[in-house]
Amino acid sequence: MARTPDAPVVLRVAGRPVGQYVTRPELPHRLSPRPFLHPVTTLAGTAVTELSPADHLHHLGVGVAVPDVEGHNFWGGRTYVRDRGPTELDNHGVQRHTGFPLCDPDGFVEELRWTAAGTELLRERRTVAATGLTDTAWALDLTFSLTNTTAAPVTIGSPATNGRPGAAYGGFFWRARKEDRTPDVFTAAAEGEAETHGRPADWLALTGRGSPRPDEAGSGGEWTLVFAGATDATRRDPWFVRTAEYPGVGSSLASAERLVIAPGDTTVRRVVTVVADGRLGRDEAAALARKAVAQ
Repeated sequence: MARTPDAPVVLRVAGRPVGQYVTRPELPHRLSPRPFLHPVTTLAGTAVTELSPADHLHHLGVGVAVPDVEGHNFWGGRTYVRDRGPTELDNHGVQRHTGFPLCDPDGFVEELRWTAAGTELLRERRTVAATGLTDTAWALDLTFSLTNTTAAPVTIGSPATNGRPGAAYGGFFWRARKEDRTPDVFTAAAEGEAETHGRPADWLALTGRGSPRPDEAGSGGEWTLVFAGATDATRRDPWFVRTAEYPGVGSSLASAERLVIAPGDTTVRRVVTVVADGRLGRDEAAALARKAVAQ
């Protein structure tokens, strides 16, 4: 049976469903509607994403979200305004799915338009692929290419570039499940939120206990996510890390200064995430990250 245009895409590894991609979610405008992956699970079925949690309703599983594109909010929620702080503004943009040049069970290529106030600012080509690594781990490979379709430079910012230190979120973002225990986070050289946040690293691992929820079958089990930058530009971007307030990891497009995309130019980032059952150590995480990026 053919897939209907608005039906979610189910990603599979060796025939096993591991993720669902929603292209046209029905969401309030203040959440900056955009496509997202949720739920994403380990091969054993443990859920490792969260959708619109009570602490941040605009956190939508796995996707691409940017809080400031020429002053327009493609992240959702409040906008950080210099000298005013987080402020409710009617400035939200929308990522509009326009089609799938390719769509297979193990991945797809998607075309999107980033529009705000009736104007297109960017066009995106997003490539997502699911690949098996071991009997207990698989990799989610996400590449996004943002092209400026306007006649003037388009700049991308973050709360950090707008005056809020330590808040350089915007770009690839993964919202993990909030559990009873704060997840652990580490890189090859550092451990803990304070030591890993705001710093570049070839890979970064987040591990959780997977406390089961009464309303979700198969939600328990320990898990590890290993995020790896797969291009030189991506590896230069610092990681945005939260564990104490909520569990989330992103790759920062605009950490110290605004990212400028000239008319007709394209910015590309690629993040490959290992999704593993169990709690991995540094050597295991590093080996799987290398294997995932090389595939």
